[in-house]
Amino acid sequence: MVRRSARLIAVVLLLGLFCSSAYGHGLSEADKKSMIEGGYYKYCELGAKHMLTGYDHLLFLFGVMFFLTSARDILKFVTAFTVGHCITLICATFLRLEANYYLIDAVIGFSVCYKGFDNLDGFPRFFDMKSPNLVRAVFLFGLIHGFGLSARLQQLPLGEPSWAMLLRILSFNLGVEVGQVIALSVILIVISKASVRDWWGSFCAICNTGLMVAGFLLVCMQLHGYLHEQSPAAFPLNEHLHAEVHIRILEQENAAREEMRRREELASKENAAKEERQRLLEEERKRQEALMEALQRGHGHSHGS
Repeated sequence: MVRRSARLIAVVLLLGLFCSSAYGHGLSEADKKSMIEGGYYKYCELGAKHMLTGYDHLLFLFGVMFFLTSARDILKFVTAFTVGHCITLICATFLRLEANYYLIDAVIGFSVCYKGFDNLDGFPRFFDMKSPNLVRAVFLFGLIHGFGLSARLQQLPLGEPSWAMLLRILSFNLGVEVGQVIALSVILIVISKASVRDWWGSFCAICNTGLMVAGFLLVCMQLHGYLHEQSPAAFPLNEHLHAEVHIRILEQENAAREEMRRREELASKENAAKEERQRLLEEERKRQEALMEALQRGHGHSHGS
């Protein structure tokens, strides 16, 4: 039974990773288009979708929640992670702080590997030391996860720094929190059901070993993406196909940026035209008032004579 469960978990992890490796935190063209045409609700919806399909975030949360039993501990660690990713998601996006998302996602993959290692008592077993403070570690990794979310959010048409831009960021962040609550609920149900079974010990070992393997694969894939982006010539295997894929991705990103600029310019021109119409109407109103006053003065002079 345990061996069969181990195989099933391994297959699910590998399929999930390789099916999602092409996207990571990526935003599809459909998502970008809906953001351009939609409002704050669309940003909120995309935030929830991004958390629920963000396999690296879900794996890390799964590792964090694994041995938490009391409501106080759950609240403490979830709060640390939430505060951490909210800080970098909001601040980095609003201040336009950018970093290579392959490297950010590699660190996020490392956080998954770290949590699996920690859950297996890796520090006392292999390094003869206590595990680092878990709350601080979760907060630190929360900052990094938030930076990863910010890197992808900045692909959207947020506009120039303003209250409207801040509201879009907060809407996305609200969606992330909603998605996190849903994910945590499912994770807690799975862990609570498994913890009362006879095979709980084996389940823990299998899952946390799986987290380490998954985290290691994530790090390798993201570093591969970074190295290939920096130096495509270093990857001779199927080089022509790789180049075509990268060119197509760059063309799509450039087209999306151009569409964003075009729409922003159009909105700016519409605002300018609206202001010009208001100015002309105001001038016409003043001219009419001046004409009426002149007519009234002329009418008064005619009566006086």
